[in-house]
Amino acid sequence: MMDDIRRVFDLQRRNKWNLKTSSAEDRRARLRRLRDAIAAHTGELAETLRADLRRPVEGTIPAEARVVLADIDQAIAELEQWMSPVEVEPSPHFAGTKALIQYEARGVVLLFGAWNFPFGLVFQPLVPAIAAGNTAIVMPNELSVATAELTARIIRETFDESEVAVFTGGVELAEALLELPVDHIFFTGSPAVGRRVMAAAARNLASVTLELGGKCPAIVDGTADLASVVPVIGTGKLRNGGQICLSPDHVWVQEDHRDAFVAQYMQWVEQTYYRDGAIDLEALPRIVNERNFLRVTGYLADATARGATLVGTGRSDSATLTVEPAVLLDVPLDAQVMQDEIFGPILPVLTYRDLAEAVEHIQAREKPLAIYVYSTDEATTAEVLARTSSGGVTVNGWATHSAERRLPFGGVNHSGTGAYHGVHGFRELSHARGVVVHLMD
Repeated sequence: MMDDIRRVFDLQRRNKWNLKTSSAEDRRARLRRLRDAIAAHTGELAETLRADLRRPVEGTIPAEARVVLADIDQAIAELEQWMSPVEVEPSPHFAGTKALIQYEARGVVLLFGAWNFPFGLVFQPLVPAIAAGNTAIVMPNELSVATAELTARIIRETFDESEVAVFTGGVELAEALLELPVDHIFFTGSPAVGRRVMAAAARNLASVTLELGGKCPAIVDGTADLASVVPVIGTGKLRNGGQICLSPDHVWVQEDHRDAFVAQYMQWVEQTYYRDGAIDLEALPRIVNERNFLRVTGYLADATARGATLVGTGRSDSATLTVEPAVLLDVPLDAQVMQDEIFGPILPVLTYRDLAEAVEHIQAREKPLAIYVYSTDEATTAEVLARTSSGGVTVNGWATHSAERRLPFGGVNHSGTGAYHGVHGFRELSHARGVVVHLMD
């Protein structure tokens, strides 16, 4: 295996100088080939996502493919502008010079996908890697077996391995790839593995983009319309079975609104995910594997053993890897469910009397990937923005900041480093090279 990896790396290391000087039209051609290949396999993608995650079919084109195709379209439309050097006004004492920023390819990019969105979280970062003129070595996540195989097939059909290559496998493969002296590593996954990736990058002084996670809090104040808020939080919490890094991990609700929030949330859950009193397996994705199933059910057992109140059935089925949606009340803050990112359909609901209580809790924890605020009071939103830090924020919605391509998407500290989407992805996968030209008479 290592011989083949080294062979491909050597091919890409030589070819990176050719791609670095490629024109906008050359790069657009590669992106168009990728677009055509993805479009040709959207039906099969729906089947693999169903096989890997029991993901409900989402129209004729799965959402993961729609997002990637839109990213490609934007890159094709705007690439020439992104690649253009940016002139800056020289400092007064450098009169007679021209100063500019050139965005140049980083070189060989090592890209690790994630299992929860096994298609989108490979191709979304691959698009700016190609747009910026890099080569790429890609490893889809092994837990989503069917989608990893489809991803590998699309890449092999579309690219010469000196441009984009793909390897499939598990931990042993990942460790072997991390030995390569690549120029940049792009990893999407957990903070624990992110630390290992960053340590590996440090050995070769490679730059990194880490898209991680964290315990994303939601704050619901007394001005929020619960009838509007509950479906938004519920959708964010339970989409993909709660296995989304941007899911509301737990909710802070003003104390005298807690019972109304919980009642409306559970009513929405019943209407959305149950049929005749039984969980609808066609609507709720499964937990990805047995290890994660035991982790999530362990949170419920630990929290209730510590005195938390369970709202909902609390049922789980190891045969189908299903954990039914549940709410936890009065959860001790030292319970495991309040320490780890949940990544499942469990929603702890905490209460506060004064907004400062919720804010101070957020301040005391690692910086999350997102914070959600539900309020019509501008002062509430302003206080949360001023006194917390997170990768991004959506007010009165769920994850909209990540869907807006004009905004950078990424984490901060524990929830990641670097940001992408749109031009921000192009710049993340490029080196901003400062150039000064002395003008000759």
